[in-house]
Amino acid sequence: MARLRMGLIGGGPGSFIGAVHRIAAELDREIELVAGAFSSDAARSRQAGADYAIDPARAYPDVATMIAAETQRDDGLHFVTIATPNHHHFEAASAALDAGIAVMSDKPATATLAEAQQLAQIVGDSAAPYALTYTYSGYPMVREARARIAAGDMGRVRKVVVEYPQGWLSAAGADNKQAAWRLDPGKAGEGGCIADIGVHAFHLAEFVTGLRVDRLLADLGSVVEGRALDDDCQLLLRFDNGARGALLASQIAFGERNGLRIRVYGESGGMDWRQEAPNRLTWHRADGSTLLIERGDAGLSADAMAASRIPSGHPEGYLEAFANLYRDFARRVRGEPAPLLPGIADGVRGMALIHHAVAASRDGRGWFDFSV
Repeated sequence: MARLRMGLIGGGPGSFIGAVHRIAAELDREIELVAGAFSSDAARSRQAGADYAIDPARAYPDVATMIAAETQRDDGLHFVTIATPNHHHFEAASAALDAGIAVMSDKPATATLAEAQQLAQIVGDSAAPYALTYTYSGYPMVREARARIAAGDMGRVRKVVVEYPQGWLSAAGADNKQAAWRLDPGKAGEGGCIADIGVHAFHLAEFVTGLRVDRLLADLGSVVEGRALDDDCQLLLRFDNGARGALLASQIAFGERNGLRIRVYGESGGMDWRQEAPNRLTWHRADGSTLLIERGDAGLSADAMAASRIPSGHPEGYLEAFANLYRDFARRVRGEPAPLLPGIADGVRGMALIHHAVAASRDGRGWFDFSV
């Protein structure tokens, strides 16, 4: 099977996520990075191309040049990955889709809800696939939790608690590249913490439970003085089956690293999964016993088994979860089904969450209907 040819937009010198995309995409040897517009600075883009060991002629100075050149090649790109600050997402995605090139984009889909809605129309009119890297949906035990809930193993879902604490923006004056654009409304868009990690928690809650949030109450704040965007968020949720929920996301929680966690409680059981211990799912049963389920155990769902690469006892983590999304995406590009892959509908819901939560918190609005 021939490898799919990937172009990377962003991911230049100093980028954390660019290398992650490259490693994840190439892990299963179904994809190869062959081109990129890695930086808005042509010299830095050339340097990144050398670092990634691609043909120097395919390290382009900008997205438009890359698309124009690659669509003229017999061995041109099958898809592009967008790994830039949020304000570049819409322009890059729309340009690729208009040229018939598939798109894998970092979340959130765009910088504003209006852009996301416009992009949804472009995706709908295009034959090229579009997907989003809601990475945590790629973990085997997240897919196991989803399968068990869908099978009715805990009965009707009653309560969902999802939290995502980080501490890396706790202090004022964060001066690294990754912090700078996330704190800049011109680059991050409408939200700060809610857009960076809150949407991950939101997507995870809906992905695992199979439910949709239809009402919410939002309280977002800029805790560190002088910030224009939120760095701390708390939301109360109501789901479309009547279940209650809570979403907590913060980047000013000293000592926290990447503490994404979800707990779901139903009529006849409950579950608990933590990203920092991703190979274990804790399942609480109605008889009072607790089952510790490990990645790779016999009897897991087909979705969880398909997302695992090595036997139990050998830890898998973030890169493998990321790679599962790329493997799903490769199937989609080849015209095969990939039902667990996040797409533009998830992107629009994420942007709607950001837009409405920011506005509701600013205006002091109470509970409001959330329909997308």
